[in-house]
Amino acid sequence: MARYFRYRLKMAIALCVALLLSVQPAMAQSILRDAETEAFFKEISEPLIRAAKLDPNNVDIVLVNDSSINAFVAGGQVIYMHAGLIEAAGTANEVQGVIAHELGHIEGGHVVRFNEGLGPASGITIASLILAAAAIAAGAGEAGAGILAAGQRAALGKFLAFSRAQEGVADASGARYLSAAGISGRGSINFFKRLQNLEFRLGIPQDNSYNRTHPLSGERISVLQDTYEADPAWEAPLNPEWETKFKRVKAKLQGYLNDPNVTLRNYPESDTSIPASYARAYAWHQAAYPQKAKAEAEALVARQPDDPYFNELLGQILLESGKPKESLPSLRKAVELTNSQPLIAAIFGHALIATEDPAHFDEAARVLKAAVARDNRNPFAWYQLGVVYAQQGDEPRAALASAERYLMIRQPQLALPNAARAMGGLKEYSPDWIRAQDIKLVAQAQVAELAKNNRGRRRLSPNIMDDHSHSGHSHFGHSH
Repeated sequence: MARYFRYRLKMAIALCVALLLSVQPAMAQSILRDAETEAFFKEISEPLIRAAKLDPNNVDIVLVNDSSINAFVAGGQVIYMHAGLIEAAGTANEVQGVIAHELGHIEGGHVVRFNEGLGPASGITIASLILAAAAIAAGAGEAGAGILAAGQRAALGKFLAFSRAQEGVADASGARYLSAAGISGRGSINFFKRLQNLEFRLGIPQDNSYNRTHPLSGERISVLQDTYEADPAWEAPLNPEWETKFKRVKAKLQGYLNDPNVTLRNYPESDTSIPASYARAYAWHQAAYPQKAKAEAEALVARQPDDPYFNELLGQILLESGKPKESLPSLRKAVELTNSQPLIAAIFGHALIATEDPAHFDEAARVLKAAVARDNRNPFAWYQLGVVYAQQGDEPRAALASAERYLMIRQPQLALPNAARAMGGLKEYSPDWIRAQDIKLVAQAQVAELAKNNRGRRRLSPNIMDDHSHSGHSHFGHSH
């Protein structure tokens, strides 16, 4: 019997640690990148960011490939927005309400203050573990298990109360930003009502938020409704340009992520609107009907010949249908119309390489080097740059580009040998050699940290702590 309770204690300790780790946002999901979507986020968030007294150049909104309705901050000035939230939202104004709330977390330093809530909770947990261990050692196994369970409940309650308080502060701050920017809070209320309807469908009790990290949506609506309605911006009309752009972004996201049959049901061919045609183009492309996808894209370009994103889509479809040479005019035009937007430029560079024509390689290298100089967070661009360097026989810089990519996608064990290979072939103390050395040092530290963490996980409980999640980046602009 004593052995049984000792086993339960070990499992409880492991579960406590797993619980404390799980309250932090999961960072292992795939990131979605798209030039048009990122431009849209930047445009609709800028007045809110300024209202929060932050610099728009320092705040990023990142789209996460997750179908759940969620958004979060996880340190720094980065807002992570789930794709499911964009799909659930009805207007750009609703998305702005979410952005305003998350900016409240950033301004309030809530991630930095995470330990303020975790400290008291973990103190209760540790105290209960000590008492439980003492009781079990004394032969009172059942009493020890009871102490442990009570301690866990108290610790969780303490942390959840802290989390709900932070959410309330972020709600109030978001309302302040919307007001200062002259943007209506209707979208915020409407989105909370959407969440409330979801809570009803899931059968979540509406009379007690004690066991939740967030207040119930009904509680939030009650608190915010009067504040928003008293604000002069309450009656402000929706920005028609933002709403038009939102419909496009939402449609292309659904076409890219959803089952093509679902997309074609939601956007039937009888719907001749631009968002519907946009969604269908992606759906046909995902379903491997290149001619139908090309026809939709060509129709969009015919309607708006100077729209860079329609030209990007047409070029993408041609490229991924095995026609890289035919894709070049559309992609070149998209690059020119966006002043060499890095994500689009990376696709253009890929198309130049895919022609397998050495006459295009110098241009590909120029385009890709410019793309990573303006946006070095794109592993696909680094991969393509490595390819063209290899084609040109520049093996040291090909290795350096590979090292950049592997470090970015959290594979330091592969970044390390590539960085070393680059250093071996580059001029000592040149800018590229110094960059390779930096990557090598960072990769060495990360490899050591991974080894340390893996040893700790094995000691704790491999069944509980093993992480099988995958991290990566993908683009609307191409599949890989």
